Amino acid sequence: MAEAHQAVAFQFTVTSEGIDLQLSHNALKEIYLSGIRAWKKKCNRIKNNFMTGVYPASPSSWLFVVLTVVGTMYTRIDPSMGLIAKLREHLPVRRYMSHHGQSLVSALLFATGLWLALIFVMRQILKALLSYHGWMFEEHGKVSTTTKVWFTLVKIFSGRKPMLYSFQTSLPRLPVPAVKDTLRRFLESVRPLMNEDDFRRTKALAKDFERNLAPRLQWYLILKSWWASNYVSDWWEQYVYLQGREPIMVNSNYYAMDFLYVTPTTSQVARAGNLVHALLLYRRKLTREELQPLLIRGVVPMCSNQYENMFNTSRIPGVESDHLQHLLDSKHIAVYHKGRYFKVGLYQGGRLLNPCELQKQFQYILDDSSSPQPGEKYLAALTAGNRIPWAKARKSYFSTGKNRNSLDCVEKAAFFLTLDDTKPELFVDNQVKSLDEYAKSLLHGKCYDRWFDKSFTFIVFANGKVGLNAEHSWADAPIIGHLWEYSLATDTFQLGYKDDGNCKGDPAPNMSPPQRLQWDIPSECQEVIMHSLKVAQKLADDVDFYAFPFTRFGKGMIKKCRTSPDAFIQIALQLANYRDKGSFCLTYESSMTRLYREGRTETVRSCTVETCNFVTALESKKISREECLNLFRIAAKNHQHISRLAMSGCGVDRHLFCLYVVSKYLGVNSPFLQEVLSEPWCLSTSQTPIQQIELFDLVNHPEYVSIGGGFGPVADDGYGVSYIIVGDHLINFHISCKVSSPLTDAHRFGRNIFQAMLDIMALFNLDGRKP
Repeated sequence: MAEAHQAVAFQFTVTSEGIDLQLSHNALKEIYLSGIRAWKKKCNRIKNNFMTGVYPASPSSWLFVVLTVVGTMYTRIDPSMGLIAKLREHLPVRRYMSHHGQSLVSALLFATGLWLALIFVMRQILKALLSYHGWMFEEHGKVSTTTKVWFTLVKIFSGRKPMLYSFQTSLPRLPVPAVKDTLRRFLESVRPLMNEDDFRRTKALAKDFERNLAPRLQWYLILKSWWASNYVSDWWEQYVYLQGREPIMVNSNYYAMDFLYVTPTTSQVARAGNLVHALLLYRRKLTREELQPLLIRGVVPMCSNQYENMFNTSRIPGVESDHLQHLLDSKHIAVYHKGRYFKVGLYQGGRLLNPCELQKQFQYILDDSSSPQPGEKYLAALTAGNRIPWAKARKSYFSTGKNRNSLDCVEKAAFFLTLDDTKPELFVDNQVKSLDEYAKSLLHGKCYDRWFDKSFTFIVFANGKVGLNAEHSWADAPIIGHLWEYSLATDTFQLGYKDDGNCKGDPAPNMSPPQRLQWDIPSECQEVIMHSLKVAQKLADDVDFYAFPFTRFGKGMIKKCRTSPDAFIQIALQLANYRDKGSFCLTYESSMTRLYREGRTETVRSCTVETCNFVTALESKKISREECLNLFRIAAKNHQHISRLAMSGCGVDRHLFCLYVVSKYLGVNSPFLQEVLSEPWCLSTSQTPIQQIELFDLVNHPEYVSIGGGFGPVADDGYGVSYIIVGDHLINFHISCKVSSPLTDAHRFGRNIFQAMLDIMALFNLDGRKP
């Protein structure tokens, strides 16, 4: 094979006259350039670690402190109060230096120590400032003097030009709430879901738990919070994600969609070339820490820890538990097309391949007419089925030989790319059917054409539409959303396309073509693959999906009602669910805890007494509009309050989850915790935030809007709802449930959401008068 020969730097032949050595200058040049690139990355990493390590100070501040200290010495002022003289007396090399040299070295050491001490003090002050969250609970538009002073101090101690990880060591640790506060909030959250007898029994269980077992469990959690960076996140990742033995396809992985109304080009390979290049540009920014940390209101930093595993990461199956494999770098991506796997290099001559060169590589794959090897076509179904069969198969059939090499190529790739041979059409006149099929394709595809274990699979369809399928254990949706926003904007507004739809530029000659991966999959392994495929297909066929854009009004109109858009939508979801099922249910709304170091998520229990009061009043048809409106405002205000509590580390569910984990470690049983953690979330919701609105001009180009993404149902008889608020006039909903459940219907629930949004807005009677 040509690519195999080009990969060899030298060849030698043993003859009667000796050894005939033939060097490949091109190969040696590539090796040299690859080494240079590797050393540049190492140097950049060292520099970035140093810059992050001394933040909020900088090397220039060190120079300023040194010059100041040395300058004061010449004015016969001793800023060290005798410490410089003490250092001079104990210098190990003082005998080889003049008195003046000893003084300068001692001053340098003192200045450096002073500089490091100032860094430590500044970090502790910033950490103390960031532990204050009173600003979150102030009424919108009203800022107290305390908060204004606090914002000013945070700006002063936050330094200038932060890098992505600059604030990590200054972020406070997630606090452990008091048990009595957590139990009180828990009881408040379940009150509208229980009758008097059930609530009395649950309250008694909670009281018994608080008195007897909770203090012992809480002590261990507090000890962990002092020692670990975050007392929740590692256990959450391990026990909620990595130890799950069920399929991660549908149950855990989620997806992100393309633009709703626009496809920049219908050329599959051109769109793949541009977006793969955009993804790699983002990876380069991530490696160099050139991405700006996310700042709330431009001041309050959020944790950036989850970005680390975005690229070069795979979930590796295990019999008892999976684990994440992350590499610092990867020079290739793995590509799937019509049952075949390819390795595509990303660099030539020490530089990234440009979009037109990537397009050429992908065109080579499309033009390859070879057939899949035995077992190759359905191989990825192993990642879609149950985890234990995949773990056993991986150990038995993929630990040696060509299978090991090819699997390493997939698992150690920067990410996985699927060149899909289907064409999801987004018909404006039939968005319901087309969007549903598009969503299902991104969520599970054919169950064997996505590598669900990769940190993300990038999918390019035959008509140029694109999407992502992301594995969940390494990060939450806002992280992948940040990547996707950047990539879509870079693809469309910076890279662009020629008039014929191809990538701009001309490819370099003599490029090494993609390498076809080789497999030797025995019949026993093929049986395991087909069994996993059968499990995955059954799961995929049971997913009912409804994705639709709500265009009657958006964030702009909701803000005129002087209420939170998220609270408005969450209350609408409760109204829709009540109409759909005739009762209320335990509701999960995802909230972030990234105000704390290594924070991930917390649950907002959106079904509250106040929300239920509003819904029942509205449905009774006996309560006046003014009274219903007042009940809505009470419910919205309460929802904002519990959302802020969750963000500030005072939620219910993560605390109870960790108490349960400690109880299992100690071998003690808690009927209360067992009951709480076994309750199904019959309505699971999540908002997809737009984090880089500056990348899109929605005023002049409103067609360039993404419909967001979604996830599968969490409970057998429940709904999964994802929504994204796009600009002032559009809200996109993604609804999932199980076909097998007689209690759910995604399209019926979508119609209920649509009507609930209109009915709540009608209460405000926005006819030009103030609500």
